[in-house]
Amino acid sequence: MAKKENEVDSNLEDMIEDREHKLNIPDVLPVLMLRDIVVFPYMVVPLFVGREKSKNAIDHSLSSHRMILLLTQKDMEVEDPKTEDVYEYGTVALVMRMLKLPDGRVRILAQGLVRAKLKELYEDKPYFSAKVNVQHEPEEETKSIELEAMLRNVRDGLDQASTLGKNIPPEVMIIAANVEESGRLADLTAANLELKVEDAQSLLEVIDPFQRLKKVFEHLTKELELLAVQSKISSEAKGEMDKLQRQYFLRQQMKAIQKELGEGTEIQEEINTYQEQLKKLKLAVEVREELEKQISRLSQMHPESAETAVVRNYLDWMFALPWNKTTVDNLDLKKAKQILDEDHYGLDKVKERIIEYLGVRKLSRKIKGPILCFVGPPGVGKTSLGRSIARALGRKFYRMSLGGVRDEAEIRGHRRTYVGAMPGRIIQGIRRCGSNNPVFMMDEVDKIGADFRGDPSSALLEVLDPEQNFSFRDHYLGVPYDLSKAMFITTANLLDPIQPAFKDRMEILQLPGYTEEEKLQIAVRHLVPKQIQENALNDDLISIANGAIQKIISLYTREAGVRNLEREIAAVCRKVARKVAEGKTTKTRITAQSIEKYLGPAKIFRDQLLKKDQVGVATGVAWTAAGGEILFVEATKVKGKGLLSLTGSLGDVMKESGQAALTYARARAQELGIDSRIFSQNDIHIHVPEGAIPKDGPSAGVTMAVSLVSVFTNRMVKRDVAMSGEITLRGHVLPVGGIKEKVLAAQRAGVKKMILPSATKKDLIDIPKKVLKDMEFIFVEEITEVFEHALLPVAPAKTKTTSHK
Repeated sequence: MAKKENEVDSNLEDMIEDREHKLNIPDVLPVLMLRDIVVFPYMVVPLFVGREKSKNAIDHSLSSHRMILLLTQKDMEVEDPKTEDVYEYGTVALVMRMLKLPDGRVRILAQGLVRAKLKELYEDKPYFSAKVNVQHEPEEETKSIELEAMLRNVRDGLDQASTLGKNIPPEVMIIAANVEESGRLADLTAANLELKVEDAQSLLEVIDPFQRLKKVFEHLTKELELLAVQSKISSEAKGEMDKLQRQYFLRQQMKAIQKELGEGTEIQEEINTYQEQLKKLKLAVEVREELEKQISRLSQMHPESAETAVVRNYLDWMFALPWNKTTVDNLDLKKAKQILDEDHYGLDKVKERIIEYLGVRKLSRKIKGPILCFVGPPGVGKTSLGRSIARALGRKFYRMSLGGVRDEAEIRGHRRTYVGAMPGRIIQGIRRCGSNNPVFMMDEVDKIGADFRGDPSSALLEVLDPEQNFSFRDHYLGVPYDLSKAMFITTANLLDPIQPAFKDRMEILQLPGYTEEEKLQIAVRHLVPKQIQENALNDDLISIANGAIQKIISLYTREAGVRNLEREIAAVCRKVARKVAEGKTTKTRITAQSIEKYLGPAKIFRDQLLKKDQVGVATGVAWTAAGGEILFVEATKVKGKGLLSLTGSLGDVMKESGQAALTYARARAQELGIDSRIFSQNDIHIHVPEGAIPKDGPSAGVTMAVSLVSVFTNRMVKRDVAMSGEITLRGHVLPVGGIKEKVLAAQRAGVKKMILPSATKKDLIDIPKKVLKDMEFIFVEEITEVFEHALLPVAPAKTKTTSHK
């Protein structure tokens, strides 16, 4: 068997030796697709084959002439390549060895013979086969001087690459030194340069030997430059290491000399600095003792130990804190009021509270900082108001977002036993401000999380309690720090997610949102000038009329705040800026009539009242995060068995309001003039339009009662009357919330008369005077009073017709 193998190997070597003269390469060859390699003639390469078609191609090759065409894929990820997925040129190779591996793959040893061009690829067999056109290299004539020089350059380049660390086998270097054919040297060099597939393929496709050798020399030159830079970087790094080691030894010698002379060390200088700083600080006894203890520990430690770095870091933090640094408050109440008015329009309650604090602060230096909580929908100016308060007080401002915070260590810090321990964000903020009385804003306290690492909101109880925060103890510091001089302001969109104990420690100030008039003033005073400046415009290039702003507010935005309003104004300014950039120099005037040209058709449809009075349709009002809206409650009856249907994405509370309204109507049917047979002979359906929007709450109770009684008595509901209130089974009307938002929504829609529970009369103090003047308010305690004001009397059809005439 061994003898037979040796004979085969000998035959193969003879075939390879004079391949282009003696080998008879068939026109059609089996094809082996390669993913990430290009095989050159004269190149011996091991290949691992896994695809079934490729295995079949190898089997066919071994059973016939042992020749196979090696084609490289353009995309290595393609599993079943077609003609367009492979390069046009490949290499005819001889399969020298084959070994079947245990995992099902096949390992072959192949040697390239000659270039070949693909004429046609066949896929009709168990393997790929191709019709090829063998590309013989042109015979070289007498060697020119240029060719001889190029051969020498390539050989020298290979020697340099090997010297610079390129991994080139010694046998390759020997062959390169002795080979005389330019094409063979080019292929040999290209095979050992580790080129990208695209670059290697481009070399394979060059048939002319001299041109190919020139291209190979270009790639070899680039490789030599890369190797030279790599070698330089390595030598510099080694030199740097040698330099550091030399410095280390010198330092050690200096320390030994200083020790012999009895002179101080670097760490002693640091200790002296810490002691000088400690003398200048006025600290509590506990804090001073802790600092003295840590300085003493540092003096006894080895300078290079890990614990020394921990103690140094701790002392740096302690001495960086503003223990005695306090900014001077601006106690000029008029100036503070002026600053607050400059930055924000409206928000009178909040401004009044800040001025009150300043007034007391002016009279008494011992007052503790208030802990305020601004609650309101997004975009109403909660965060910017905190910054404005800091400016009015003349204090530093620090903002910390608590949205998504889950780790208690974010508030109280890590204990120093942990690697990389740091103080909590409260102490970090105090250090960054550089004073112990900043305005400290904590954003999004309603979005604090909690998990196995602790509950941050519980940790904040100590921070936000005026009776406790004078001795706040951070885990990292380990000593009390006085936070009572700081003014803490928190913000939230909703109160419900906040823990009751946490909520109890804060003074809640509601920022419900702006009216359209307030938004107009904010836009004129703040947003429009800001956007004109940010878009590199000026008053000579653009003017925006109040009517245009009013139209943006009502038809392009629906929000409690002004963020979207600012975005729409910015969009207008950008379009004008583009015109200016294109060469327009005249002033652009934005009016209510031209605004649609800049922002497109209206995005919001304003709430509108019904065009005429109808039976079974009552107008209600609802509170939303964006302010308020009117909604219609429709009721009707159909033949049935007395079932009640409630539709329109209603919540449980709202459905119960509908059931309560129906029960009241059935219980008082005789008083209300309702035929009691209606309830047993008809099904009742209550629907609230805009069914895709979830709705809930008790305030639609009176509206549902009015629509039901209207259907049962056939009395029309007045279209310009809106109502809100909770109904009981006894017919009482209970108070509800969100009165300001509901009244403003009704006024925007054109409501002239509004029915509200008597207990909400006090809430009208927050309503703008203009709105109070334009609308009539009726306060009721019983549902029967609502029926009197909301329902029209039944009129005979004949009389009604005559009156129309």
